[in-house]
Amino acid sequence: MEQDFYKRRLQDQQIEVCIPNDDDRAEVHRVIYQELCQGQLSAQSKQHYLEVIDKLAAQGAQAVILGCTEISMLLSSTDTSIPLIDTTAVHANKAVELALS
Repeated sequence: MEQDFYKRRLQDQQIEVCIPNDDDRAEVHRVIYQELCQGQLSAQSKQHYLEVIDKLAAQGAQAVILGCTEISMLLSSTDTSIPLIDTTAVHANKAVELALS
């Protein structure tokens, strides 16, 4: 999140980027690799992700990028009022678009 892969590209489009604090990033990372990548879904982890999203919204975030494809296993757009950008769907849609062109 704190590296330039997404951040710089978004900033190049005049999109302000908010990222979770260090502790929240560490827990997001832990959940991805120790739970989601292992096929485990936890209500507690989902609640933590929603709290992180709420904090970002309070900082002015108008949308949240689910920048790891496994996160969409835990969250969906119906879980929060802030728009979630699901990179799994973005990738799949682009692959279909390219395949059909």
